[in-house]
Amino acid sequence: MRQTPARPHSIEQASAPVAVQPAAPASHGAARVSGLFISRGGVPKLPVETAIVTTLGLQGDSQRDKKYHGGPERALCLYSSEVIERLRAEGHPITPGASGENVTIRGLDWDTVQPSRRLRLGADVLIEIASHCTPCRTIKACFTDGKFGRILHTRHPGESRLYARVLQTGIVRVGDAVTEIESVGGAEPEAKPESA
Repeated sequence: MRQTPARPHSIEQASAPVAVQPAAPASHGAARVSGLFISRGGVPKLPVETAIVTTLGLQGDSQRDKKYHGGPERALCLYSSEVIERLRAEGHPITPGASGENVTIRGLDWDTVQPSRRLRLGADVLIEIASHCTPCRTIKACFTDGKFGRILHTRHPGESRLYARVLQTGIVRVGDAVTEIESVGGAEPEAKPESA
């Protein structure tokens, strides 16, 4: 039986990539946060167990190229654990966090997670999918022969990463439930103020 290495709890402890075992399939179709990842800029993002989510993303995470990454409309980058596993089965050396995602989710039908869809992460955090992420050469090491277009939404619908805006801030943990939220009457929930 292989052991999964201990995960760092903060960016200060995350000094080298950590191999992450795929989580067991979600029971009874329940979706879960399967991983949280941060970096001081660039990829790979490194795993943490818990994160504070602000309107600008996970606290402790930053991006090198703010023209294309980060900001309120791209506060979080999400990816499906199942899609990562399918890509690995095709022979791509991708691992969770390596292609720049902050949050991996297990148990959602990724084809149905589209812009304007709302998800609750844990008890506090409410996000809304803003757009599909366009892959760039920075993540080419995740793909056989550097072919990062393998996760381009227009070529491979349902297999791209997604950007999300944060509607309610809070704390999220690996293992937290992910719930799909229906918008009621088109009303937008107000973002909770961030803790000082």
